Amino acid sequence: MVTFGAITLPERRRSAIVAAAIVALVVVRLVCAAVIPLSFEECTYWVYSQHIGAGYFDQPPIEPILIRLGTTLFGNTEFGVRVIGVLLALPATWAVWRSGTILFGDTVGARAALYFNLTLVMAAGSIIATPDGPLVAATAFLLLTLAKLLTTGRAEWWLAIGVVFGIGILSKYTMFLFAASILVWLLLVPEMRKWLLTPWPWLSGLIALAIFSPTLWWNAEHSWSSARFQFGRMVVHEWDPRYFFEYIFGQIGMATPAIFVLGAMGLAASFRGEGGSLGGRVLINAMVWPIVIFFAWHSFHDRVQGNWPEPIFIAFVIAAAVAVERVKWDGGWRRLEWWSQRLAVPTGLGIAAVIYLQAAFAVVPLGQADPTARALGAGWKELAAKLDDVRMQLGAPIVLGTDHAVTGWLAFYLPSHPPVEQINERIRYANAPEPDPALFRGPIMFVCSGECDVQMLHKRFTTVDHVATLERTRRGIAIQEYSAYRVSGPIGSPLDAP
Repeated sequence: MVTFGAITLPERRRSAIVAAAIVALVVVRLVCAAVIPLSFEECTYWVYSQHIGAGYFDQPPIEPILIRLGTTLFGNTEFGVRVIGVLLALPATWAVWRSGTILFGDTVGARAALYFNLTLVMAAGSIIATPDGPLVAATAFLLLTLAKLLTTGRAEWWLAIGVVFGIGILSKYTMFLFAASILVWLLLVPEMRKWLLTPWPWLSGLIALAIFSPTLWWNAEHSWSSARFQFGRMVVHEWDPRYFFEYIFGQIGMATPAIFVLGAMGLAASFRGEGGSLGGRVLINAMVWPIVIFFAWHSFHDRVQGNWPEPIFIAFVIAAAVAVERVKWDGGWRRLEWWSQRLAVPTGLGIAAVIYLQAAFAVVPLGQADPTARALGAGWKELAAKLDDVRMQLGAPIVLGTDHAVTGWLAFYLPSHPPVEQINERIRYANAPEPDPALFRGPIMFVCSGECDVQMLHKRFTTVDHVATLERTRRGIAIQEYSAYRVSGPIGSPLDAP
């Protein structure tokens, strides 16, 4: 018999019930993906996807490629942008399930798969089309290939490890941190050290490098812009510990509190030698601690966004399942595990439901205080229709901005889909052709949020006229104010150099 929350199930039925529950959760996310407006990041990646390249200013190419695939199949809609990312939950969940089963037994695998889909990493993160989705999926398969290497001892698995690692780097550079995880694992597990004296790990690294090489070449041809943007965050300008506790509480939220408690207990038990074999226990810890420590260090000099450490939750949910299925607790720890186990499912579902309802329907009209309204494009369809009316009245064939968030939203949501260009940061659009100069010979519409840099406009154009101020609203409550200007007569090039 296996217990999930307060329900005890016959062991022979657990796999089917868990699988059905996971599929149901994915279906719910697909519905949410269709009705929740896009964030500005998603719109930016959609813009990138219009001109596929080997790299982009701030990310490797996998996410724009997935968006291009989704919109090719389902059109330039919210669903089209997000559908592939949501569906990645299925193979990622299978890889988590198999990894947990291989390392610690089938009951651990099933529970880990369920917990994985209850974390905000999947409940919310998989709906939003960002590079974190394919990175998490690649991490799940990296753990699976490492688990197969441990249990089979077959050298061919190093080839698969290299392929998965390379795909992971093409998703997000965070994947590089798992090189430290693999090295720590090989060094700490006696039976695995032998691999360091063979060519297999190094061949695996060469395969990963070969897969990543197009993006490496793209960076070399574009002043290493993507690498400098991401790795420049590692430079310490000033130590400031105020972000550390924000980082910790953010990860508790991403895991959901009950699963976080169980995951922490599972990791602690593994340090005491409980829960499974040495190779499996060290592997799970190695897939968590290097990234946790790296971002903890980062939090002492800069903010860590909640989604950055997301790949740790692949191993973390397996540790949580180990805490329930493979470790015997005593005293207060037993009560803590008992309550956490029973709260894990309802808490995860409850938090997800609140987020979905608020993001889709603004059940509580919070206005500017609503993070789902600010981050997601709440009210942008209505605002874009009004801005498009202004543009047509001006007779402007092109729209300009200086904020990639605003230009991304404009590009996706303006009903007539005119050319939209960002004046500055042109490296973001290095894969796209420069706009036709004829577009700048007549009136141009410029849009900005909040206070516009009018002085900058006067330096670039001979005529600058304010024509409209419009609000992005949700349920009648203002979220953000936007201004539209009619500009004409470019002084020199209207856009910065590519």
